[in-house]
Parts: sequence; structure tokens; C-alpha cells
Amino acid sequence: MKRLPLALVMGAFAFWLLWSVSARQALLFVVGIGLGAVLAGQRFGFTTGWRMLIEDKDPAGVFGQLLLLALAAALAMPLLGHFPELTAALGPPSVSLLIGAFVFGLCMQIADGCGSGTLYKAGLGIPMNAAILPVFAIGSFLGSWHLGWWLDLGRAPAVGLVSHWGWGTALAVTLAALGAVAAGVAWYTRRANSALGLAPRALWSRKWLIGAVLLALLATLNLVIAGQPWGVVYGFGLWAAKIAQAGGLDFAGNWFWSQPGNAVRLQETVLLDVTSITNIGILAGALWISAGHPSAGKKLTGQQWLVALAAGLLLGYSSRLAFGCNVGAMLSGISTGSIHGWIWVPLAFAGTIFGLRIRRHFGF
Repeated sequence: MKRLPLALVMGAFAFWLLWSVSARQALLFVVGIGLGAVLAGQRFGFTTGWRMLIEDKDPAGVFGQLLLLALAAALAMPLLGHFPELTAALGPPSVSLLIGAFVFGLCMQIADGCGSGTLYKAGLGIPMNAAILPVFAIGSFLGSWHLGWWLDLGRAPAVGLVSHWGWGTALAVTLAALGAVAAGVAWYTRRANSALGLAPRALWSRKWLIGAVLLALLATLNLVIAGQPWGVVYGFGLWAAKIAQAGGLDFAGNWFWSQPGNAVRLQETVLLDVTSITNIGILAGALWISAGHPSAGKKLTGQQWLVALAAGLLLGYSSRLAFGCNVGAMLSGISTGSIHGWIWVPLAFAGTIFGLRIRRHFGF
């Protein structure tokens, strides 16, 4: 389908949401379209940026992500400070976070996508990511089903910097920490390229800069409209949970799905869930970018398919244990002042180092 008729279909769906569901859901669908178009159009991949740094000593992708985090924090934290009805993306420091973040970082390199990456690449029509998406959803649901057991292994209360320090101090500390990371990345890549006899790599590139600015603005719109930060993986788990419920599974005794908010969402249409409607928009925005010309992607062997699908299942499972992916834990967590976001990043990055070795071993 060409872009014009596709745009008309998306516009009609947005109007139907406005008429039959709510103005909020219609607006979030449009925000999701924007997110998908930016992610796909700029190829703003969190997984790719980390791989560029480790394998190519190219800091541009990570610098784009650091800029995104800084801009999103500069926009979100004052809003959280002035409007208490808005919520931060808080997650408790826990055993599940430590294990989940590491496993997620490992598997996202094998599956060539995090939560948002899987979505937009599926929207582009890349076969591997399209096949991983439903498996990711199953893994996310299984992770939610077992989350109570994992949290019993040990957890601490969630900590939000904005509520503890006020938005001004929280923002200053966040920007200082991001600046320190940027300085460390610049030093590392300059030293690594020098040791290889190569010229220093540029810290910035146009596509990453544009992507960072646009994603920060859209993530802020999501926060204002939804009342909560941008997330991805909850929607996946909810989709699988609805299917399991329709199949007769009893959710009454489950720790996660018996929580009041989650129990309500199980009884409602997924079109009322803010994460689900944004995810649908991301798929639509990426599809619009592909304009009826899906990417063929790399042809995989049978072994590679099995490894990729297994990684996708673990992606979903580990993302629930870690209270989010690169979007929900890293971007939304750090930009809204959650300590768990800062714990998530180094563990996921360590996992990525091992994931890249596995990726090379299987020839992805």
C-alpha cells in the first residue's frame, strides 16, 4: 500500500478512536505513529547504537541516546515536579532487575532489536522481527506471571529522584551523570581508535541528532497525554494475557495480574490501554515509512531462526523482570528520575557484550 491510502486508513482509525473510545487514545495513537515514523525513518535503534560503540568504536549512536535522555529529562522532570498527577517510570531495585537487565541486553543483540526496535522493524516488514514480536509478547506474559516469585527473592522500595530531591536537583544530577557518561564514551572511543591507528570518530551524526530531538518531544507528549511515561513491553504482555484469558486461564491468584490496575486492564479492550495503543501507532508509523516496500532482511538458516526466536522469548521474559526495556527502563526510567533506570543500563550493557559474541558465533 502506498503512503497516501495508508495515511487515510490511519486517519480513519484515529477518527474512530476519537469517536468510539476517547480523545486521549486517539491522540496517543497519533503520537505512536510519530514515534514509529521517527524510529524507522531515522533508524534510531538502541540496540544498533550499543553495537556500533562496542564493535566499531563509533560513539554517534550512544551520543544520540545520551542526548535523547538529557532532553527527555529536561522536559519530563519539571512536569513531574509541577503536576503531581503525572507518574514516573519507577521500578524497585531487585534481584529480578539485576538478572532481567543482563539477560535483556544479551538477547537484544541476538534478536537485533529491543522492545521498540522489534516493533518498528516488524512494521518495516523485516521477517525476523515480525516473527519475534508474538514470541516477545508470550515471553513478556510469562515474565509477568512469574514476577511475584522473582520479587520474593529480594527487592528494595522504588526510588524516584524527583520526589526525593525536587525536580531541580534531580535534573541537575541526571544531566551531570549523563555528561560524565558522555565524557567516558568520548575518551574510550578516542583511545580505542588511536590504538587501532584510526582517526577519531565523529561524536555526532545528523540522523541520531534529529532522532533524539524528535523522540524526546514525542515521549514528552506521551507523558502529558497518558499521564505516565512511554512504555512498550507492558502492551506485549497484556496482548498475550488477553489471549490466555480467552483460552480459560484463571488469573485470580496471580500476583501481577491481581494488582488492581492490571486486573482492570484484563477486563477492558486493549484499545483503552495507553501502552497498547501507542504500540499500535508505532507499527503503523513504521509501516508508513516502508510505504508498501517491506525490507526482505537477511536470509536466516534454520539454526539462526531457532536462536532468534529463543532470544525473542527471553527478551519478553527478561523485560518484565527488569521493569522495562531500553524505552521503559532506560529512557523513561532515567528521564523521570527512577534509580532502577541507572541500575538497568550497566547490566544491560554488560549483557550486550556477551550477546554480541553469541551473535557472531551464529553468524547473524
